[in-house]
Formats: sequence, structure tokens, C-alpha cells
Amino acid sequence: MKQGSTRTHAIRVAIELRRRILNGEFEGGSRLFEVALAESMQVSRTPVREAMFRLAEEGLLERVRGGGFTVRTFSLSDVADAIELRGVLEGTAARLAAERGVGEARLRQIHETLEEMEGCFGATAGEVDFDGYCDLNARFHTELASLAGSEVLRREIDRVTHLPFASPSAFLPNNADVEAFRLSLRPAQEQHRDLLDAIVKREGTRAEAIAREHARAPRRNLDILLAGQPDLLARMPALALLVT
Repeated sequence: MKQGSTRTHAIRVAIELRRRILNGEFEGGSRLFEVALAESMQVSRTPVREAMFRLAEEGLLERVRGGGFTVRTFSLSDVADAIELRGVLEGTAARLAAERGVGEARLRQIHETLEEMEGCFGATAGEVDFDGYCDLNARFHTELASLAGSEVLRREIDRVTHLPFASPSAFLPNNADVEAFRLSLRPAQEQHRDLLDAIVKREGTRAEAIAREHARAPRRNLDILLAGQPDLLARMPALALLVT
């Protein structure tokens, strides 16, 4: 198998393995075996091994002494730290974008995304295309990470975004009927507008502060879930990895 082909297979295996873990197919602390995974995914052991190393770098797996990997469990402090880290990185990216300036094409692109997000809202506060907003929110934050023109920052933001429970829309999928979540999207959208306004006006300190505060939304969403009914928790199998 050629190197490029192996790398492509490893990326696909990593995506599938991440999905299985976050869907609850593997319990926290369980050991993963290359041979069994390779057979279930109909690939060789090499891309499986590379995928597990990739997920270990993301923080989803943990290397064990003597070789191999186990599925990690997470404390509330782990989640809070991951969310805070993303906020620090996105805040830095926003500040640098404001200080360095952003090209017209990139600004136009992210403003177009923002306007698409605006189209997800209806006439009343709780009326929103929830799934559409979540998808566009991920795109907005990807574009935001690129505004500073720093590949180092973009790469690190991408890495931390893949940490469990730290993505911009963490805990939102499958919860469109939770009123608190629906009502939280309009204030989040206003923060998006304020953030871009600060970047355009070259107000770096303001841009950083808005980005850092905005990034804390997943923690508030988690608090809503943990305080809710058991059926809400059951919608997110990945929460089984959380040790409270």
C-alpha cells in the first residue's frame, strides 16, 4: 500500500473510530485491539494503528504501558480545561486577526456564513433551524480560526476542537427540543456579530475578550444537560465517558 493511500485510510479509520467511541460503542477504560478493529473496518492493521495514535494525540485514547490503547474517561475539570483552552486559542486568533488585518475575500466569506446563520432564525425567539445552525456554526468557527493567517494557530484550534465536549456546538446535536438550547442560539449569534465587528474595527483586545467568553458556551450547555432529565443524557452516549 502506498504511503498516501495508507494516510488516507488512517484518516478514514480515525473518523470512524471517533464516531464509534462518541456513540458509546466502546466504554471508557476499555482496551482497543488492532486486529479486531481492522477486521470490523475491513482494512489492514497499519491504518488502524495510525488512527489510534491520531486519536491519542487528540486526547480521546490513552496509551497504556506495554503497548496498546484504551478509551479515555474525562472529569468535569477535563471538560472545563478543554473548553477554556479552545477559548484561549480562538481569542488569540481573533486578536491577531484584528491586529494584523484580514483580507477582503476572507472577511466576505465569513460574513456570508454569518448571514446564512441569520437565516436559520424565525420570527420568535425559540424558532430556529437548529441542525442547520449547528452545521453553520462549525463552519463559522473554522473560518474564524483562519482569519489570523497563522497555520500554527489554525492547526492547534483544529486539534483542541476535536477534544471531546470542546467543539463550538458541543452538546447541541439531538437536543433541538430543549428550549434552553434553542434560546441560547440568538445571544450566541449576537456574539458572532460583535466578534466580527471588533475584528473589522481592528479592536484586538475586544475581539479576544468576546471570543473567550463565547467559547464557554459548551460548559453552560453541559450544565443544562446534567441538570435535566435522564432522557436528555441518554441522547448523548459520549457522556458515558464523563466521570462526574
